[in-house]
Amino acid sequence: MPNTWNPFELIARRWQPSAAFVRRAALATVVMSVVIVVTGGAVRLTQSGLGCSTWPKCTPDSLTPTAAMGINGLIEFGNRLLTYVLCAFIGVFIIAARARAPRRRSLTRLGWAMFWVVMGNAVWGGIVVLTGLNPYLVAAHFLLTTALLTVSVLAWRRAAEGDEAPRDLVARPVRQLSGLLVLATGALTVLGTVVTGAGPHAGDAKKVHRIPVDWHEITQLHVDFVYIVVGLSVALWFTLRAVKAPAAPRRMVLELFGCIALQGVIGYIQYFAGLPEIVVGLHMLVSTLVWICVLRIHLALRDRGPVPAGADTPSAPDAEVPAPASGADAPQPAAGASSR
Repeated sequence: MPNTWNPFELIARRWQPSAAFVRRAALATVVMSVVIVVTGGAVRLTQSGLGCSTWPKCTPDSLTPTAAMGINGLIEFGNRLLTYVLCAFIGVFIIAARARAPRRRSLTRLGWAMFWVVMGNAVWGGIVVLTGLNPYLVAAHFLLTTALLTVSVLAWRRAAEGDEAPRDLVARPVRQLSGLLVLATGALTVLGTVVTGAGPHAGDAKKVHRIPVDWHEITQLHVDFVYIVVGLSVALWFTLRAVKAPAAPRRMVLELFGCIALQGVIGYIQYFAGLPEIVVGLHMLVSTLVWICVLRIHLALRDRGPVPAGADTPSAPDAEVPAPASGADAPQPAAGASSR
């Protein structure tokens, strides 16, 4: 018997969101995850990391910034408030996923995973402030935000597909190549946090401890990994064409090329202009777009069937599923192909 006191049950009885609404709610969490990365970067680039001197209050005596704290206090506190906005978007996704019939536990689990990552990262951000912007903790703070972005992209993809066992659309070595691209891009992101922790933008005008490595050397290593990511992307593009992979992942690789090219232009501007704050902020924004592209490519190389039909879906599947190829163009999974 349904639990009449369960608020999710009560909402589900009165509201049946469409599959399209659930997908849009998932996409909204992706957008807000990108926004929180960019605004977090703005806090650092405007030297507002200690705009609020403590946590969870802004000052020992005030929950909100005071006039004496100036613009830095407003920027830091504004970023904190955005956490509540992000939680609201995640809440809408959880409620929509829970209310839609048939119930899909995979979506609600992803929604709750996002919520707890945000909560954990909020506490971690407080520790960052209390430790005076320790660069190692700042780096972990950014990586936790990247984890949030990863889960939100996965939720967006899962909202557009079914719950069947994953079926590879290409042979296993091709998916392994896309997985290697994901790992290389993840390593590039980690190196980016080290570059930030050793670089000139410490996050506050006061003297802040930096990661004790040669900034120019770690930057060169970061650039080397950029070339690795570019090489893997080109290799994946030609491989997908050779095996006649579905059009969607091939198009996504082209989108990745566009983001990488834009990031390259921004990188050169950063280098020759002496790291202006606005350009560094654009670099952070495009880095999130690169990560989204890489994840989408990997997830697009497997199929889990159509979205389960609900009350709003009389016959046709709601999700866009690649049409199976026929004849010689049909991808033939290798024996023992991965179901990941």
